[in-house]
Amino acid sequence: MTFDAQMFQRTPSLCFASTLRNVLLTTNLHPTFHRHGAMISRNFKNVLVVSIGFLSLFTAYGGLQSLQSSLNAEQGMGVASLSVIYASIIVSSMFLPPIMIKNLGCKWTIVVGMACYVSYSVGNLFPGWYTLIPTSVILGLGGSPLWSAKCTYLTISGNVQAGKDGKKGSDVINQYFGIFFFIFQSSGVWGNLMSSLIFGQDTSIADIPEEVLETCGAADCGLVVSSNSTSSRPAQKLVWTLVGCYIGVGLLAMLIVAVFLDNIDREQASQFRGNREPFCHTFLATFRLLKDWRLLTLIPLTMYSGFEQSFLSGEYTKNYVTCALGIHYVGFVMMCFAATNSVCSFLFGRLARYTGRAALFCLAAVSNFACIIALLYWRPNPDELPVFFVFPALWGMSDAIWQTQTNALYGILFPRDKEAAFANYRMWESLGFVIAFAYSTFICLEYKLYILLAVLLLTAVTYPIVEYYEHKHPTVPVEEGAYLSNKEAMEADSKIICQTEM
Repeated sequence: MTFDAQMFQRTPSLCFASTLRNVLLTTNLHPTFHRHGAMISRNFKNVLVVSIGFLSLFTAYGGLQSLQSSLNAEQGMGVASLSVIYASIIVSSMFLPPIMIKNLGCKWTIVVGMACYVSYSVGNLFPGWYTLIPTSVILGLGGSPLWSAKCTYLTISGNVQAGKDGKKGSDVINQYFGIFFFIFQSSGVWGNLMSSLIFGQDTSIADIPEEVLETCGAADCGLVVSSNSTSSRPAQKLVWTLVGCYIGVGLLAMLIVAVFLDNIDREQASQFRGNREPFCHTFLATFRLLKDWRLLTLIPLTMYSGFEQSFLSGEYTKNYVTCALGIHYVGFVMMCFAATNSVCSFLFGRLARYTGRAALFCLAAVSNFACIIALLYWRPNPDELPVFFVFPALWGMSDAIWQTQTNALYGILFPRDKEAAFANYRMWESLGFVIAFAYSTFICLEYKLYILLAVLLLTAVTYPIVEYYEHKHPTVPVEEGAYLSNKEAMEADSKIICQTEM
């Protein structure tokens, strides 16, 4: 039915009803609408919901992680809690993701994982060994299922959409991961903006003496940042205000996903619960995938992702920013990292289809290599304020590539074992975090930079082997019907989703 202007004036209520119906159809809430355009809207809407949920959740966690080495510096408590988080993620990666995803489905696994992250924010209200460590364990146990479910959800959505559009599955997956990380990485902007604005109200900020500046950067061992008015812990009232805001946005993330995200694998989860598959089969799914030599060869690349992220949030913020500028500048510097990361994630997610993954990985490696060498020789000084933002900007560009392309690569190489593949990804990345945070209080900053450089060089040797093999022997494609309900599979074309070139 069509409406002209006169009819709209005579029957505004009828026009409103038609408009409401169109909105329902566009968002795929109408139960009888299954046309091609609605599927595009549904998949894209789900990607946005997942992305916004993670944006809200990591606005809180990202801000807290950036501050741990400076805010809870007593006896290395903050860094120790981060190390426990990623150690717990390693444990949970061994068995939890396949079990939770196959029983709960991706949607509710994400919600439960988010609840674990919120508990860590609650623990930071009264930071101590008896509050931070238990909540760190809880966060870690929920972390691997959360990320594995997210990656699985985006991979399923990308493959389904590719089948509908007649495109390559990996191209759509890359695009979806690019959109996700574009939105998700901006969480660092908002979380760190909150911390900088709130801590900037501290009236005890003062200039840093020259003798303290001489210990900043790699010039000194960097194990202890001298106590001064700018690096001491802010007033407790300000800390409570900040953590209270973080708890609020974390709860908002859970609400967004629970209400607005479609449960696209509900039928698969129901079938899994009904077939009574042996527990040991699901428990060992993560380890069985280690028989694939490609996964073993990707371990250095995956671990490097943990090393490079932990260095920026743990070492750069403490030994360069807090030491030379003060803790109230940590948020602003990390905002620069997050903003660059967000924009580059979106750009590289789309650019990958034209350049291929290998060229982008090469760009990230060269950028990180240059930054590491420069940080070995740079002596931070407040008079060189712009330089403090150059390093996180370049680091953010590189991290955007490591995150988007590595996630997409795992989805492309292991399309039939997505849950176990992304669990392995999270496990090995977390091992990089654990190692880096574990030696944070024992090894001088100079040696930490050398270790980071060594892992990067190892990655540059091992990753091309997998990429070359994939280029010569593309992964067996996935049929679209594997991701659809029975009714949708009957209606779908028998198209095959191809993988992307190197």
